[in-house]
Amino acid sequence: MSAGTYTPRPGAAPLGRMITAQTALETRMLLRNGEQLLLTVIIPTLLLVLFSAVDIVDTGAGESVDFLTPGILALAVMSTAFTGQAIATGFERRYGVLKRLAASPLPRWALMTAKTLAVLVTEVLQVVLLTVIAFALGWSPHGNPFAVLLLLVLGTAAFSGLGLLMAGTLKAEATLAAANLVFLLLLVGGGVIVPLDKFPDAVQSVLGLLPIAALSDGLREVLQHGASMPWGDLGILAVWAVLGLGAAAKFFRWE
Repeated sequence: MSAGTYTPRPGAAPLGRMITAQTALETRMLLRNGEQLLLTVIIPTLLLVLFSAVDIVDTGAGESVDFLTPGILALAVMSTAFTGQAIATGFERRYGVLKRLAASPLPRWALMTAKTLAVLVTEVLQVVLLTVIAFALGWSPHGNPFAVLLLLVLGTAAFSGLGLLMAGTLKAEATLAAANLVFLLLLVGGGVIVPLDKFPDAVQSVLGLLPIAALSDGLREVLQHGASMPWGDLGILAVWAVLGLGAAAKFFRWE
């Protein structure tokens, strides 16, 4: 045994290992939270099953599940990247968790990277679950898988930026109320379940610029109608992603 076997080696772990460990912790925290599970799994699943089985909303020609599944996938992204992340981060900020983590060897940008990666891991599980359920209900998707992936990534970036902006500027209680209110409003008016063409023309033009509407419409164009690349919807999501992440980086308060 050499003399240096038990010599202490103080210092931070490699950056990649720190991000991986923080990502795993953030993912476990997301999946263990009952409210998070309600938002990310139970509500999207119930909506998909209910509105596919019961003819409540006129979704146009074709099977209801073909119209609903892209919208529910968009809702799942919003519930995790925006609503869930905003609420969790807001309360972490209130209780001083973010302040303490900011004083650790983990850089602030790396902490936000870990939170984003945890959101992506959760979304993968959501997409897998909802896809299996949709296939069981008779879903028959079409289109380009790369376009779907690009839409989901840009949608995640857009909603994540908006969620972090809300969590980093409002009080935790205000974030809780606002995030849930926005979730409900966008569920009704974002083209998730109710087609946008059911709204007045003047309202349609405004709703179509929302990130949830762009994500729902883009996924629907690809998966239901077989479009190759919905550039308009991708452009809207890209603008929201840049604005949301940029504003979050500038205005986020750690205390």
